[in-house]
Amino acid sequence: MRRAHLSHPRSLAVVLVAASLALAGCGGGSDDSGDETPAAQQVAGADELSSSWPLTGLPVSGDEEAAQDHPVIVAKMDNTEASAPQVGLGSADLVVEELVEGGLTRLAAFYYSDIPDLVGPVRSMRASDIGIVSPVDATIATSGAAGVTIGRIKDAGISFYAEGSNGFERDSSRVAPYNLFANLQDVATEAQLDEPERPADYLPWGSEDDFPQGQPAKSIAATFGGGHTTSWTYDGKGYVNENTYAGSGDTFPADTVLVLRVQVGDAGYLDPAGNPVPETKFTGKGEAMVFHDGRLVRGTWEKKDLGSPISLSTKAGDLTVPAGHTWIELVPAAGGNVTYQK
Repeated sequence: MRRAHLSHPRSLAVVLVAASLALAGCGGGSDDSGDETPAAQQVAGADELSSSWPLTGLPVSGDEEAAQDHPVIVAKMDNTEASAPQVGLGSADLVVEELVEGGLTRLAAFYYSDIPDLVGPVRSMRASDIGIVSPVDATIATSGAAGVTIGRIKDAGISFYAEGSNGFERDSSRVAPYNLFANLQDVATEAQLDEPERPADYLPWGSEDDFPQGQPAKSIAATFGGGHTTSWTYDGKGYVNENTYAGSGDTFPADTVLVLRVQVGDAGYLDPAGNPVPETKFTGKGEAMVFHDGRLVRGTWEKKDLGSPISLSTKAGDLTVPAGHTWIELVPAAGGNVTYQK
């Protein structure tokens, strides 16, 4: 399966700049210096994008390039005790935790600036993943999915690689289905783009100086229902996942925990155990809680459609997320809960 070549905002910005300059060169008799400002701003914006990573907002260093010859790759990872130890979370740029059947959660781990070898255990996709991966046109590494889900994933134009594809293998020392791993280097080769491209920013990245003062919040408990609560503690540098299943030294380095309260519906089918499969409705708007540097800032998130980026705001205006590694909790607005301690 070869990934289709799609245009991205950065490429569009360059085209618009070139068009603006061409029109300026062809215009007769006008020497309005004000016409140069928008073009200069667009060029600066393109340069700024190319110098930062789309999934963290962190600067690109050395001889690296933000435009890679592979897409963003999202590994669907199990998040139960049976998955321990999870492999590869420490290399992820960003992680989204989503509700699945039985009140449990699954992880969508995003990789772009660093593509590791083995990650896993790799599990199946859900319809909820459409809104999670579409904003950056990501490819999914997965064990597979129910037929109805595969149909919806394909209809959404999302590429995925499943067991049987190059790079997937079972670990005989583990118990199925918690023993499937994916070599993302192999997946990246299979999904290679026609030419290097930089996807859009996943979040509205900003600086530490832009982040409001907020209120003290050193510990967080994100409850997805009766089945699972993810607990975090701020250690003075970042947030430590107190009940992670990641292997020692392979935990996700969360600089920010972003909680988005979401609506959850019924995906319309049952899992093999007979449990209804939930579907996160990742469009519209809802409450947002941004935990950073031991502080909480409350706001609102908005996503116009499944492919749109996430925007954040407070009553004072637009809200940005300090550049760094972010863990996003998609906590149900009904049935879920978020508590924190100073």
